[in-house]
Amino acid sequence: MPDKFLPLAKPDLSEEEIDEVVATLRSGWLVYGPRTQRLEEDFRAMTGTKHAVAVSSCTAGMHLALLAAGIGPGDEVITSTLTFASTVNVILHAGATPVLADICADDLNIDPAEIARRITSKTKAIMPVHYAGQACRMDEILPLARDRGIRIIEDAAHCAGSSYKEQPVGGIGDASVFSFYAIKNMTTGEGGMVTTDDDSLANRVRILRNNGLDNNAWNRYSAAGSPFYSVLEPGFNYRLTDLQAAIGIGQLHRLPQFNARRAELAARYTESFAELPEIETPTIRDDVTTNWYIYVIRLSRLSISRDEVVAELKQRGIGSAVHFLPVHMHPYYRETFGYKAGDYPIAEREFERILSLPLFPQMTDADVDRVVSAVEEIVAQHRA
Repeated sequence: MPDKFLPLAKPDLSEEEIDEVVATLRSGWLVYGPRTQRLEEDFRAMTGTKHAVAVSSCTAGMHLALLAAGIGPGDEVITSTLTFASTVNVILHAGATPVLADICADDLNIDPAEIARRITSKTKAIMPVHYAGQACRMDEILPLARDRGIRIIEDAAHCAGSSYKEQPVGGIGDASVFSFYAIKNMTTGEGGMVTTDDDSLANRVRILRNNGLDNNAWNRYSAAGSPFYSVLEPGFNYRLTDLQAAIGIGQLHRLPQFNARRAELAARYTESFAELPEIETPTIRDDVTTNWYIYVIRLSRLSISRDEVVAELKQRGIGSAVHFLPVHMHPYYRETFGYKAGDYPIAEREFERILSLPLFPQMTDADVDRVVSAVEEIVAQHRA
């Protein structure tokens, strides 16, 4: 294996962000406080929403958004089978029943027609998953919900800085939830953000993230605060810390720069693979601007499997990944809900051939060329 391993992704942390973390450590205020509130305000401004509520993870944010929207036992929530398991886990944590839908073959996002087929009198929410940074067909999904009083909670984990029909992702549905995980377009290590224009939903998310305490309790240990607080309902410890927000503030300010570089790298990949029929490059619809969270190719006409391609890339010192094993194929969901092969044919078919290639802002053009050369070599050796 080459000495230099090229990972799938890695965070880009500047000296300014590191200095801000040090300043936070020296400030004596490490938990939720002024820096987190600044990140919330900056993120709210970017998405153009009324509220942005910082949380400990995107998973936590989706859980709280469902609860705040009144989703619970007896309710059904429709979402994509091609997603990370946390999207569906939180539906169960809320006490509701997940209902999976198949995807569109072009952009790998949830198929609105499949959503429509699965709506019942028990459907209380739809959770579109904006796959790989590209927003779902929201103009087709919104009427399905609005006409029936169904809530829309967007899984926007991949979508910081993306837009749909020139509107930033974040304020299209009832709530959107973003991820700041280590390899996302912007990071706080762990963390996330819930955005919404719904005052009551935002207020309840704020209460629930802080153990159910009233919203004035965060500064109870400061000179300006009061030691007394009220518990309004059983909540969770889902807060983001000021230490994390210290990273996130700078990351958010550099997000346009990050996403622009990702777009350049993606364009280089697409151009390089244009004459290679075994490699299908991402389809980006005209109504979206993607942030290029991941670059997902699809393989065809090879004598080896996708998993074998992953292994061959690793032998050449190149990381890759698969986003994702469809939820219905995981043992727990298969055994609990009785899913079987063929239930979601498009997701199953595309899963077998999707492959995410390295993509992150610090990559050089030469890094992309190295990946392309490795893929070309593997294809040349294993054409069917």
